[in-house]
Amino acid sequence: MKWIASAAFGLEGMTGRDLKRLGAENVKVMDVGGAMFEGGFETAFQANLWLRTADRVLLVMGQFQAKSFEELFQGIKAIAWEELLPEDARFPIRAKCVRSTLMSPSDVQKIAKRAIVERMKLQHGVDWFPETGALFQVDVSIRNDEVTVSIDASGEPLSKRGYRTWNGEAPLRETLAAALVLQSGWHPWQRLYDPCCGTGTILIEAAFIALNRAPGLERGFAMEEWPCVPREKLDEIRSAARQKYEECLSRPLSVSGSDIDPEAIELARRHVKQAGLEGRIELSVKDMRDVALAGEPGVFIANPPYGERLDNVRAAHAVAKQLGLLHGRCPGWTLCAFSADMGFERAYGRRASRRRRYYNGKIECEYHIFEDRH
Repeated sequence: MKWIASAAFGLEGMTGRDLKRLGAENVKVMDVGGAMFEGGFETAFQANLWLRTADRVLLVMGQFQAKSFEELFQGIKAIAWEELLPEDARFPIRAKCVRSTLMSPSDVQKIAKRAIVERMKLQHGVDWFPETGALFQVDVSIRNDEVTVSIDASGEPLSKRGYRTWNGEAPLRETLAAALVLQSGWHPWQRLYDPCCGTGTILIEAAFIALNRAPGLERGFAMEEWPCVPREKLDEIRSAARQKYEECLSRPLSVSGSDIDPEAIELARRHVKQAGLEGRIELSVKDMRDVALAGEPGVFIANPPYGERLDNVRAAHAVAKQLGLLHGRCPGWTLCAFSADMGFERAYGRRASRRRRYYNGKIECEYHIFEDRH
């Protein structure tokens, strides 16, 4: 079986590496959109459970070229839907069209729905489908006239870990927060500090990594309801992941953060508790100018407010300057900052040692990594 682990721009490589670690076969990082891999239902469930930077896991049903609605209809109708979908399956359609002859998602949805229904009628010998059973969300993606038809095995996006039920201003997606931690060079035995931690997403994702906790451990996935999936095997995989986490709970952890906003810290405390990490992550209300850290150096990771996100360029520059001053008074530390502010390095006071480009939603951002110069 062929699958796609979809991922945002810039995260494809990390997703591919994680898939290889999970034992997926024939992993191929795509130029845009994620990584392809092969394996059975158990492999796909492992991907849903463990991938930290992917958005969804999709079962590829078919790939073909279509420049007309007739070609689209016939291509989708030729897929053996009856091998996966029971008679009572719910199969809504999502469609996306990029630089293609067919550029109307709503028309693509209608054609895809009709094609699947016609195929199911022929194979099941019935004229009407109640759609009251398990969810099989069908995705039709058309890019440069190449059609990929898939079924979403995740359900809710994989960024929905289950711990963030309250959102503060301009929240950072969990998948992107995990990527920032993984790209920072931080090791779990080091200290990690977020001086503008907001609602705590970076800190929680760092703790999950340090304690070997599968990010999807406490949530469900659409594929678990599919009749064709070996549910007992999936339960065994989840139990094994839980055991790995429990074995690592006693590990020492030095992850902490602060924010000037008391309401954000209150939300962060709720999220930490919801994530099962109460007592493991230190949080405080503090102005960045008052942060002073003695002892062993570590890594700062920050997602400071920036102009495009909070509509205040001058304030964003002031925060960047304060981050530069913070780094200057903490010898031995590495500081990593994620920002869409094109003037960030100028305000910070030096050029970054390394940079990576990512997107936070539709906002293009750069991840600046400033290594210690002392």
